[in-house]
Amino acid sequence: MLSRSGFSNVAKVSASRTERLLNLLIALLNTRYGLRRSELRDKVYHDTSSSEVAFGRMFERDKKDLRQYGFEVETVMDHGWGSDDPATARYRIGKESNRLPDVSLTSAECTVLMLAAQLWEQAALGSAAQNAMRKLQAAGGLVEAELPPEVQPRIKPAGQAFEDLVTAMHAQHPVSFRYLAGSTGRDEVRTVEPWGLGSRFGQWYLVGFDRARDAKRFFRLSRFTSAVTVLEKDPYTPPAGFNVRTELDSLPELPVQTALVDVAPGKVLGLRKRASGTANGNTPDGGWDRLSIPFRDAEVLGEELASYGPNALVAEPAELVSAVRRRLQAAADFAASPAPAIDFTGSVPAKRARKRTSEDQLKRMLQLVPFLVHNQGLHISEVAASFGVTRKELEDDLLILICSGLPEGYPDDLLDIQWEDDHVFITQDLDLTRPVRFAVDEACALLTGLETLNGLPELAEGSALESVTVKLMAAAGEEGLKAGSIAGPEVGPANSAHLATIRQAIADGMQLHLTYFSAQRDSMSERDVDPLRLYSLDNTWYFEAYCHSARGLRNFRLDRIEGLAANGRTVTEAARPAEGFPVKLFTPNDDDALVTVELAPEGLGLADDYYAERTAPLPGGGLLAEIRFGSTAWLPMFVAQHGGAVRILEPADVAEAAREWVAAALARYGG
Repeated sequence: MLSRSGFSNVAKVSASRTERLLNLLIALLNTRYGLRRSELRDKVYHDTSSSEVAFGRMFERDKKDLRQYGFEVETVMDHGWGSDDPATARYRIGKESNRLPDVSLTSAECTVLMLAAQLWEQAALGSAAQNAMRKLQAAGGLVEAELPPEVQPRIKPAGQAFEDLVTAMHAQHPVSFRYLAGSTGRDEVRTVEPWGLGSRFGQWYLVGFDRARDAKRFFRLSRFTSAVTVLEKDPYTPPAGFNVRTELDSLPELPVQTALVDVAPGKVLGLRKRASGTANGNTPDGGWDRLSIPFRDAEVLGEELASYGPNALVAEPAELVSAVRRRLQAAADFAASPAPAIDFTGSVPAKRARKRTSEDQLKRMLQLVPFLVHNQGLHISEVAASFGVTRKELEDDLLILICSGLPEGYPDDLLDIQWEDDHVFITQDLDLTRPVRFAVDEACALLTGLETLNGLPELAEGSALESVTVKLMAAAGEEGLKAGSIAGPEVGPANSAHLATIRQAIADGMQLHLTYFSAQRDSMSERDVDPLRLYSLDNTWYFEAYCHSARGLRNFRLDRIEGLAANGRTVTEAARPAEGFPVKLFTPNDDDALVTVELAPEGLGLADDYYAERTAPLPGGGLLAEIRFGSTAWLPMFVAQHGGAVRILEPADVAEAAREWVAAALARYGG
């Protein structure tokens, strides 16, 4: 057992910024008439060494920090009766300041809200959505609800640039990055005030103020050619009432162009399916086929064509040739650079986390107290898992909390938290029983998710989606109005017939027979499967099924199904969905290969996209990652596709195969 009463046996952690802000907040929340600055300096800060001016600056910084959490520090003036008794300021925070309002949700509304939060599972706002849901749970607003197996949409991660832009946008810091302009073809450094991020035409766009051009501009994330740098010491103010959906509505879709691509005999079946025309013998390599491929964005098609390596060669247009060659050259250069030592010392099998800050810790503590109040007796490992931290990090938080409370108070004036037999109880909460209001990223995550779900007819037709949106907007207040800075993609399926067939088979418990194209194997196959769950990334839909050919769980893309029909048999006992929600794109097996990769700063998001088992930071902002793959045969395609963002380190033969693949592809473009 460890509690405040037993803390004398634990070495007290020296006062930190987190502790100071927490104690200041508790003091200002629990005073009716306010506390003078001298009282706060003596009883909260215990400051005797700094000058009055230095202390004043620190106090003003702390007031500003509390304001960022939504706690407005009120100043009350006492006016003296004589000239020798000057006006004296007292400070306090109203008890209802920044408290999340009561939100009462029905079971149907909770289901819709859970779907909206889970949209961001692997994207930048995933943790923000989890924080928001935890606040609703702590406020008692969530009731028991089940997620429907037939519809589990998600938003596809848009790369590390998206993560960094969301962080900068909500903190209101400018960013810089290299950008390949579609109009001029020039690759230049841009410095931009990010106002909004949104998806249109299957692409993510940044809308912001370009400082060099002194004007609003649109930037496609597919044309970023470097990592994003956040200029943390340079704030800006976005325009009032900005709505990225309105801005993106003015964007015209890129015109359709035609690319001429030479492909090796019998190879690249996926590209052949999209070709508008084919000509034999009209290529520099005898026996190759020249395909006419319609496209809109050279960077998007260039990423795909680079993955085909030496099996595809772009003849025209020149812009597409340049896009492919640039990726291949970047992959070759990265592979040729000195390799780092492989050292995962101290790493844990966990999701890659960004650097922990005192701001993150205080935010978590302000959620932790009401969470414990409403979940008395939870196992400490469950509490840590709920907040996405290690047990050690949680215990560090609890040790700070049990030493926090009213200035120079009695024992009952301190937070009292105990964890006996690893079960956590809180008996003194100092009126921190309600979670704070949604932060802007939390409001964005839920409200943007709800708006995105409007693209699913089965949800949009019901009243639960509309009613929960109204309730969340009311609870979010001003922060909800800022949700217009992010617009999600369309999540409706391209092939509604396949979707309906699979949903019906899941509901009836019937098997399906499908003719399926595997892009990794570049081949067609016939399979009998037991369908289990449908899910999506943006408008790309998948279904999880037990494959009788592979004798295991597999995930199939609907747009790669050539034929689909019920085979008249019921699903077998072997048909059991993978644990957890949402469905993962990769189902681990005993014979998987464990591959060590190095990720460049612009490729850090791949660690999350491919469920890295271990990660370790590298000097310069890169990352070591250990990832499990079902097959290593397609990894050269993976390396070429991401052009300079990732390289294979181990196994050595896989790394060599990737280097040879990229070199052979570059040779076709002249070296």
